[in-house]
Amino acid sequence: MFVSPLSPSPAAHTADLVVFGGTGDLSMRKLLPALYHSDRDGRLSPETRVIALSRGGLTDADFRGKVDAQVRDVVPVDDHAMWQRFLGRLHHLTVDVGGQDRTGWDALRATLAEDRDRVFYLASPPRTFGPFCREVDRAGLVTPRSRVVLEKPLGHDLPSAQRINDEVGAIFDEHQIFRIDHYLGKETVQNLLVLRFANAFLEPIWNSLWIDHVQITAAETVGTPGRRGYYDHAGALRDMVQNHLLQLLTLTAMEPPARNDREAIRDEKVKVLQALRPITGGEVGRFTVRGQYTAADGMAGYLEEPGSTPPTESSERVETFTAIRAEIRNWRWAGVPFYLRTGKRLPNRRSEIVVQFKDVPHSIFPGGSPNRLVLRLQPEEGIELHIMAKEPGAGEVSLKPVPLSLNFGETFPARVPEAYERLLSDVLAGNPTLFMRRDEVEAAWRWIDPILDAWRSSPELPEPYPAGTTGPAGAHELLGRSGRAWHEEEA
Repeated sequence: MFVSPLSPSPAAHTADLVVFGGTGDLSMRKLLPALYHSDRDGRLSPETRVIALSRGGLTDADFRGKVDAQVRDVVPVDDHAMWQRFLGRLHHLTVDVGGQDRTGWDALRATLAEDRDRVFYLASPPRTFGPFCREVDRAGLVTPRSRVVLEKPLGHDLPSAQRINDEVGAIFDEHQIFRIDHYLGKETVQNLLVLRFANAFLEPIWNSLWIDHVQITAAETVGTPGRRGYYDHAGALRDMVQNHLLQLLTLTAMEPPARNDREAIRDEKVKVLQALRPITGGEVGRFTVRGQYTAADGMAGYLEEPGSTPPTESSERVETFTAIRAEIRNWRWAGVPFYLRTGKRLPNRRSEIVVQFKDVPHSIFPGGSPNRLVLRLQPEEGIELHIMAKEPGAGEVSLKPVPLSLNFGETFPARVPEAYERLLSDVLAGNPTLFMRRDEVEAAWRWIDPILDAWRSSPELPEPYPAGTTGPAGAHELLGRSGRAWHEEEA
């Protein structure tokens, strides 16, 4: 039976879901809660099992007790019988990746059923992806019905991403590899495609004739306490832009798919990445901004975050904020800037796409402002179309921008699934639409790497900004030079 890429995934085949790093933070905060919700909503087949792999030496009972203690803090458990049924799906095995002890791998081979799908979820650092896949192959666990899920970040530059892709690709075929980006599981992201391609009124104006610019923001109020060891090697550009923000850009800018199949959307996304105008050399200073938060209002600066490893000389060069002006070289978007922005320790937590339309060619009313479409990904998912309306009154006509609002939580009373719920359901059903293909990942790195190279060779440090503010002054100048402003500045 044919399944449309954007339709709900069909009921998953009976599967063994093997989670490497199954006792870690990602598993406890995201994966297991998502699986519990899927189980409660009837989206897991009765025989599906979750097998956690770690070095912890836990028994099944130990692992279930750990999950019972930790996951209950993340999801409300209001059905004791359902919760016990879910715990009954959980198992734990101790494995030694890269070592001589094969006991755990032998036990895993004996545990896995021959007549079901096998999904290997790598909730672990990217350096482990290749070694783990080789171990799985060495143990004879890869079958035609196997799949592997890779968490971000996929490398730290193009060569490292290609190396990981080569290592994993030597064991699994491309159609078996699911590179996950949880932003793509959000309802608003999927609704962006429905909004564009299932409503006739938007497509005629979704181009450079009517759109002035696009803003894509992922702002966080938290800093990096206890995480400087990771963030010193990542930074905001690798951590957020190379994956999350570029994914949102591709879905906003892609052409309507020519075919209604699972590869068509991914084909169009890759074309957008390939059309991005390179930012190289001296242009990096004009079209990008990087910043690092400093202590303010009782909040520590990046270099003083508690619980982190001591700062090094390279810590001073790490960006906790970045803003970029990107351009897409094709007929639809020529001349339309896409502004990407992300940062830590900003005043509000939100992720959104703002499509700013051009002003009317000739206004007969004073005080008007251009229309804009706002797609909120978090904290409350929804869509707003800001239009001009007349304020009530018998005097002179006075205009005011007002939103036509769709709040998913209010419009659809049912609980909105978390992103990982949708993505895990798609993995178990074998639907790759919302996952990144190899050429997509590598095209993103090809655009990011010259920016990283220019920053690395520049003597300038990231521009400081006080924690709790909207970022460095350079980010506002990036738009201000063309008479534009960030969305919250105009609100």
